[in-house]
Amino acid sequence: MAVLELSQVDTEIGGTLLLEDISFSLEAGTITALVGHNGAGKSTLMRTILNELEAAKGTIRLNGKTLEEDLLGYKRQTAYLPEEPMLLTELTAMQHFQLYAASYGLEEKLFDQRLESLLEGFELADKLHEYPESLSKGMRQKVQTICALLPDTALLCIDEPFMGLDIYAMRYLEKLILEKAAGGTAILLTSHQLERVKDLADSFIMLQHGKIEGMGPISAFETILRRSDRDEPHD
Repeated sequence: MAVLELSQVDTEIGGTLLLEDISFSLEAGTITALVGHNGAGKSTLMRTILNELEAAKGTIRLNGKTLEEDLLGYKRQTAYLPEEPMLLTELTAMQHFQLYAASYGLEEKLFDQRLESLLEGFELADKLHEYPESLSKGMRQKVQTICALLPDTALLCIDEPFMGLDIYAMRYLEKLILEKAAGGTAILLTSHQLERVKDLADSFIMLQHGKIEGMGPISAFETILRRSDRDEPHD
């Protein structure tokens, strides 16, 4: 059974159709690159999957169940790393980690072990009691990244994960993404850093104007890129 299944999904805002007839599935332990130009609908699709935006039509199933059938179960099986950190100004970094751990029912010993490892990898241990406003954008992104990676979920959606990160943090995050997939998580990620995406992903979904333009193994995406490069005019 696929971890995530979308069937003929449309998304509208204010009467404007943003996504049309979106159908695909993600298997456990796979990394899928969601690609397309700015405004193609990538973030909208992720927000629809996560129910931040309500689908106007179609069906979304996570491990065979829809949101309507099991709202809490659906939410607890998904994690999200947004392009821009969404941190609460009144909470310290440590309080954010504790909040996420409690939300997902993460056992205290496992939480401590994972947090210690992630803090060391992202070089964030000295920022535990800092509030978001006192952190740089890169540090805030690291806090948000740790929050998303703490729980074990069936689905992990990652929107531009490398934005604001230094080269060492990027490499560490790549390692963590691969480890999550190896543990059985289905990962949907988008990034403008296509070379990094090609090294991480197993397959791709290409969006254009809110519709799926193509999908397949990542090797086929590389072929599309080479063909597009040949078609562009050169000086």
